[in-house]
Amino acid sequence: MHHRAPAPSRRTLLTVTAAAAAAAVTGVTAPVAHAEQERHDDRKLQRIIDRMSLEEKVGQLFVMRVYGHSATAPDQTDIDANLKEIGVRTAAELVARYHVGGVIYFSWAHNTRDPHQIAELSNGIQQAGLAQPTPIPLLISTDQEHGIVCRVGEPATLVPGAMALGAGGSLADARKAAQIAGAELAAVGIRQNYAPVADVNVNPANPVIGVRSFGSDPRAVAGLVAAQVKGYQRAGVAATSKHFPGHGDTAVDSHYGLPTITHTRAQWAELDAPPFESAIDAGIDSIMTAHIVVPALDPSEDPATLSRPILTGILREQLGYDGVVVTDSLGMEGVRTKYGDERVPVLALKAGVDQLLNPPNLDVAWKAVLAAVKGGELTEDRLDESILRILRLKTKLGLFRQPYVTRAGVDRVVGTRAHLDRADRIAEQTTTLLLNEGGFLPLSPARHGKVLVVGADPASPSGTTGPPTTTLATALGELGFTATALSTGITPTAAKIEEAVAAAAGQDVVVVGTYNVTATSPQRTLVARLVASGVPVVTIAIRNPYDIARISGQRATLAAYSWTDVELRAAVRVLAGRARPKGRLPVPVQSADDPTVVLYPVGHGLSYS
Repeated sequence: MHHRAPAPSRRTLLTVTAAAAAAAVTGVTAPVAHAEQERHDDRKLQRIIDRMSLEEKVGQLFVMRVYGHSATAPDQTDIDANLKEIGVRTAAELVARYHVGGVIYFSWAHNTRDPHQIAELSNGIQQAGLAQPTPIPLLISTDQEHGIVCRVGEPATLVPGAMALGAGGSLADARKAAQIAGAELAAVGIRQNYAPVADVNVNPANPVIGVRSFGSDPRAVAGLVAAQVKGYQRAGVAATSKHFPGHGDTAVDSHYGLPTITHTRAQWAELDAPPFESAIDAGIDSIMTAHIVVPALDPSEDPATLSRPILTGILREQLGYDGVVVTDSLGMEGVRTKYGDERVPVLALKAGVDQLLNPPNLDVAWKAVLAAVKGGELTEDRLDESILRILRLKTKLGLFRQPYVTRAGVDRVVGTRAHLDRADRIAEQTTTLLLNEGGFLPLSPARHGKVLVVGADPASPSGTTGPPTTTLATALGELGFTATALSTGITPTAAKIEEAVAAAAGQDVVVVGTYNVTATSPQRTLVARLVASGVPVVTIAIRNPYDIARISGQRATLAAYSWTDVELRAAVRVLAGRARPKGRLPVPVQSADDPTVVLYPVGHGLSYS
């Protein structure tokens, strides 16, 4: 395991220019001028902390979900949900009662209907924050990874997700995608994004990361993570690399269980650490913890979220990180299996966490932290340490200076033609041609005019795109094909398979959108029956590229890495020869029967001659 000297604090790096300027005027050396400026800023923030009641301090550590499209006048169903889960009616009441330091937006909580509504919700939440006894703006966050995890949808710009960008391999494209995404989030008042994912997906069976990762090569992932950190933070949004110390080699989903990573400390240093080190070097504002057990890093087998050896010993002391540490959602099963909900937030703070994200029961968690301070298990100084980091970040983002956003700002930035066009161009670089028997592709309307599109139609990541079969058929129609869509689903029934085979009669080609094909998936039967019908079959893996290991007989296969429209339309342009396939696999595809056999290595990707 290699050891690194503690890196300079992020704020050291951020203010070096200002310090140099001050030095030029005063003749004081830059480090001295910088240190003085840092102390001055911290003194101002410390005065705010000193004015806060203990209850306000405890609240500042929490980031909480809340239902509704409005901070003060949500729909009745959302009021009912808030009363049931949180004991308040609205977001404004949440802030007033618990003094939370942040709010996380979800589409399922009805926070993200459209850009103007999101902006108004953000402003309403900030207004509630500034109406507190100690007025403090909130840090509003979301999971806008793009690709298969997306909370803000169209008409905002959707850019390719991590593994697609990994297939594109362009640091400039990764940075630009994050800059576009970040600018649009900032315009609607979301200033902390839980992206980019820094996990290295070395396990094809990983049920929770997969295409959310840039790939399986730690160095490639590290470069793309740093590029996205710079893109987001240049746009005024705090990037959050996740899930420390690395969730890429798990076969258990931490939403539903507690995974164990069996990497040795040396393997962790080689495989998992580089992207986080790269994020820290790039000046990352926040890092999210993982609800995973890594015995080599902490023999107690506590989840990393609750592990002082991992969060303080490795992240803070060894890697020299002094930014904000946020837990993954405290409602996930992985963090709840060993300790009760009232212990988890206290143990997380003792481990070195700053922000406690989305506890299942806020009242229980909030009161537990309050009681831990009053009972002496946690000191008020320990709370102040985390609050100072949180307030430094709010200051850096300009939230004390300007917490509100405007309708004009939304219109100027969100979903602009320039952003949408750039997203399309980036997506075209990512589509990967894995198989092309006899040069079957590209298709042309003259030779393959009639196209049947069948396959899986998973729910849109953002609730605003798809369904995939319709998106693919529409895009083909726009390019001169006569295309028909037939949704056969993720688990097509025998009757649906027969319907697809019947519909294929007389078609020139069938395009099948595959989705996470397993050994027992009826999607395999669907493809086999269509191949047997004699009509040429082309498959598009609309999520994991590993699908190709479990299907055969098709004439060609593309990997799109996600089923959002931007990536599906790009795949169609490649399919039809309007764009050349340029993507290269960022993960190996192994044989389904023998994982030691690599069918398609990292870097594989065909071109048109």
